[in-house]
Amino acid sequence: MIHDFAESDAPPRREYDLAIVGSGPAGMTLARELADSGLSFVVLESGRRKPTALGDRLRRVESEGIHVKDYSRERVFGGASTTWAGLASPLDPIDLGPRPWLGSAGWPIEHAELLRWYAEAARYRFAPLERFFGGLADLRARGAWQPTFAALEEKLFLAAAEPQNFAREHGEVFTRDGVDLWLDATVLALRSRNGVVDRADVRTSRGATVDVRARGFVLATGGLENARLLLVSRDLCERGLGNEHDQVGRWLMNHPKNYHGLVKLARPLVELPYFFGALHRGFAGYAGLRLREDVQRERGLLNSYVRFEPLFPWSNSIGVESLVALAKRSKLVMGRVRGKAREATVELRDYAETGDDSDLQNQRKSASGWLGLGWNVLADAPKVTRYAYHRALGRSKPKVRTVRLRNFMEMEPDAGNRVKLGAERDEYGQPLTHVRHAPSERDRRSLVELHRVLVEELAATGLGKLETELERADPWPIDQDASHHLGTTRMGLDPAASVVDPDLKVHDVPNVWVAGGSVFPTSGSANPTFTITALSIRLATHLRSVLGARKATVA
Repeated sequence: MIHDFAESDAPPRREYDLAIVGSGPAGMTLARELADSGLSFVVLESGRRKPTALGDRLRRVESEGIHVKDYSRERVFGGASTTWAGLASPLDPIDLGPRPWLGSAGWPIEHAELLRWYAEAARYRFAPLERFFGGLADLRARGAWQPTFAALEEKLFLAAAEPQNFAREHGEVFTRDGVDLWLDATVLALRSRNGVVDRADVRTSRGATVDVRARGFVLATGGLENARLLLVSRDLCERGLGNEHDQVGRWLMNHPKNYHGLVKLARPLVELPYFFGALHRGFAGYAGLRLREDVQRERGLLNSYVRFEPLFPWSNSIGVESLVALAKRSKLVMGRVRGKAREATVELRDYAETGDDSDLQNQRKSASGWLGLGWNVLADAPKVTRYAYHRALGRSKPKVRTVRLRNFMEMEPDAGNRVKLGAERDEYGQPLTHVRHAPSERDRRSLVELHRVLVEELAATGLGKLETELERADPWPIDQDASHHLGTTRMGLDPAASVVDPDLKVHDVPNVWVAGGSVFPTSGSANPTFTITALSIRLATHLRSVLGARKATVA
């Protein structure tokens, strides 16, 4: 059953086997996986089915360093999956293993085990795992550049042609007996009695305070909010639930991104879909380039990567970007494009088409906002017309002479990058989330070294000359929030250096688990939702066993 507190203060019930806080990818994956478990559970969502002014105000944060974007923290049913572009990739072996140069023991689970859960996560419309590992050889074979690298390695990033919306696609679970969704239900804190968390205090927009009781709780509210909720829940520890060793909120990581570097091609290219990006066999994506793992180990570097974005005569046109944003809203247009991609490869003609959606595409729009996009199209008519000609006539392929680099950084775990409780208060009197994170010297050096190797290898393979001044850049230009907030409740074996154990249970708290990117001990550079979904399926399997056994014992 779905209950919206904005419409009524009377919830369907108040006691459950499990309460899941948050309805983003982690929370909805848990709900789907547990729907036939025999456990009664409720998903508590601060937002409603559609965005609200109150929900937008509740997502506000205080930022130091990298600025946190508003739309990375949606308070709405489905969470950030209502705005994301769907891009995904699995973590690499080096991301999980020990890296002594980072002072990190790595993840407490093996990469081989995680591969099993990635295979399960493909059910949520991610690309099959084999597609990421050599499964696009036919696409790579197209084009005049067929490089063999010495110190570089390719890494694939793929998105479903229509990005997943976890709430829309899996909301049917709330029609089942014993499975409820509470909307407009903002959790203020977890409350404890006799050493066990036994309820969550919920506040509604109508001013009511409601408690939900459960035998177990899962926080699935994102990399920043998971930490904040633990910090404000102080019944068992004055510094916050699970924070006996001052680890909650620390080790925050992101994937800072931005443009820097131009490749002047040795000769013009008209086709390179594997590296330039394409819609192919139901997925949109591209191959990025990173340093080989043995090179990273030898030089003590991080796993950052770059991608190639071909520059066309209309690149950087706000009119073209607006036209693409409007086209993505059209089921007719996108249906034709996806239908064509099932039969043939559709090469990108602008990076607004897929991949890393821009602020203009992601920002929520009123009716006047959509009209503004139309005005942008008209105001930039010459470039829009040229783009539309080449997009509509697929056989007419523009020549590419210059390629720009889009850079994505891995950040090393740094205890000083963290989430704290801010001085300001939100609408419900709760401390705002205060975020402080910035790249370290090693973070920057890793990307500088990748650029240095690229200069050598692009020349050696005949692609062209990379022009980059990243080593001398001041201020540091790779500074945009990727909306990937990771590591603030990291998993590990040692309670003194982590927040949750390998089963994602908060150390020394018998009935609270954490789901989502906040449990990552290291981040790699892969978009995290594929991994979040895989870990959530793994957690659901564990909860079935643990809570099912407890329920049987009680019965």
